[in-house]
Amino acid sequence: MENNTSKSAIGTAMKAAIIAALLLAVGVTVYMKGQKTAPPAIEKVSATVPSAPLPKLVDLGATKCIPCKMMAPILEEMKLTCAGKLEVVFIDVWEKPEEADKYNINLIPTQVFFDAAGKELFRHEGFFAREDIVAKWKELGVELPAPTPAKGP
Repeated sequence: MENNTSKSAIGTAMKAAIIAALLLAVGVTVYMKGQKTAPPAIEKVSATVPSAPLPKLVDLGATKCIPCKMMAPILEEMKLTCAGKLEVVFIDVWEKPEEADKYNINLIPTQVFFDAAGKELFRHEGFFAREDIVAKWKELGVELPAPTPAKGP
């Protein structure tokens, strides 16, 4: 009898721990959605408009997500070095949750590759290194320039 009682107590404690963890996760999500931060520089609209449509890399993430923060300098550098060959866009789905629905996002960051006509060619979830992004574009028929070398002291 005592064994069944202890099993029941353990089961109840585990259920309570799971419920507490879920409530904490929901609370953190609601809190993070309510946080307002300055949008990253990549969201600024360029004054120059390309004469022809370009292939597009759309990164859907959030400014406070760790892998997304790791993607930010890669996207910013690609926006500069690939200007005229590739459009690079960052969308913060915590600030614009409707965009997550629009792009059917399950995980952030997610990178979506579009051709110049707007057709989705490829999708990747999670951190994506610059070399891997360039290799994927090459596989898709788009040649991109090498990264800008880092400036030394």
